[in-house]
Amino acid sequence: MHHYIRPLLLAAACATPAAWATDLLQAWQAAQQNDRELAVARAAHGTAQPQRDQAAALWRPGVALTASAGLATNENEMRGAQFSAPGLGTSNGVNFATSVTGGTATRWALQASQPLINPVRSAQQQQLGLQADMTDLQWQAASQATMLRTAQRYFDVAVAQEALQVLDRQLEAVQKASTEAQDRYELGSLPITDTHEARARLAGLRAQRLAAQTDLDVKRRLLADSTGLPASSLAVQLPGNVLATAPRDLTAWQSDAEASNPSLRMQALALDIARAEAHKHSLRAATTVDLVAQAGQDRLHGSGDFGSARNKSVNAMVGVQINVPLYTGGWRSAKQDEALALQAKAEAQVQSTREQVAQQVHGAWLGLSVGASRVQALGEALTASEARLDATRLGHEVGHRTLLDVLSAENDAAAARLALAQARTGLLLDHLRLAALAGQLDEDTLRSANQTLTRAP
Repeated sequence: MHHYIRPLLLAAACATPAAWATDLLQAWQAAQQNDRELAVARAAHGTAQPQRDQAAALWRPGVALTASAGLATNENEMRGAQFSAPGLGTSNGVNFATSVTGGTATRWALQASQPLINPVRSAQQQQLGLQADMTDLQWQAASQATMLRTAQRYFDVAVAQEALQVLDRQLEAVQKASTEAQDRYELGSLPITDTHEARARLAGLRAQRLAAQTDLDVKRRLLADSTGLPASSLAVQLPGNVLATAPRDLTAWQSDAEASNPSLRMQALALDIARAEAHKHSLRAATTVDLVAQAGQDRLHGSGDFGSARNKSVNAMVGVQINVPLYTGGWRSAKQDEALALQAKAEAQVQSTREQVAQQVHGAWLGLSVGASRVQALGEALTASEARLDATRLGHEVGHRTLLDVLSAENDAAAARLALAQARTGLLLDHLRLAALAGQLDEDTLRSANQTLTRAP
């Protein structure tokens, strides 16, 4: 039932765009079905089970049947042979000859083999299992990357939408101030400079609004493309409350990232694969032992120099086959040198990735640790800016403040409002980034973040 609900919800979203109010979790659920990069990763993930099947098949017995038919010529001649038969005695210097010219030749052979000792196959089996594990990790990393990408695009739209709404409020206030300045100038209670200042500010805000609208349209298009939802129906939301600071210290997050970070785990698997490749070409891996069973028949029928003739050979064998390559022209040692160099490269890459992940965890942890305090400070700054704006407006009404003071206070309050929205968004994204770096980003984490959102006005 669950598999059918999500497509129906997406279909309903497309059918009634005006009624679709999108939160972060809904955007992610839609992106799971429509994000192109995730679709590529999903297709690649389909190779994991076949790789495991190949690994299991390497140590199963193999059976092969070969058959052939065609025209053949066979001439045999033997001189000086000894011949003996019951009742005929023994004859020396006997000659034998057979001849088939342009006869019909048939051949078939059935062979079964079971590897007993084969270090190369052992290494291949290990590599296939590791590659399947890596494919699983790549899918996990792609899912988390898509979740983060969707959250980033979602909040890009939310912040751009908030910036546009802030500019609309400023435009409304400045338009009102411009009209009032013009009226009071005509009454002779204000100089013409106030009117010019208001008009200049109004023109500047209109230009900013056009740029903000363009920015919103572009970001909304990106989110719509990745989710498959109509751009006109995306009603996004901003975080409304402050998340707590990082619940654990940096050492705990670093430990989780060391154990579960997908990129770091993939590099560790790549190192194990490189080690197995180096073992494949070592001298100890050269000898193989197989249990073999085979049966076959060769038959030639036709006529030749001595009339009609038929040659037939039947063979069968069960035993153990040992293969020891004695000389490969330097190929094996060269392949081993190459594999050892690639192993050293993989070891260096593990160390480099470990350092990068540690730096990223540190940065996200710092952003989360100080982010709540920053949001609180910006909230206080917004409250103070709005109080200043109210006081400045009142002072302007009684003649203690100029129109320029009012416009400046309007601008500061708008900037504080937008800065608070950006800080709340950045705090939430740092929380998601830290979870992804520790390999813990999933729908439950996203659902928890989604609960902090508030409906945009």
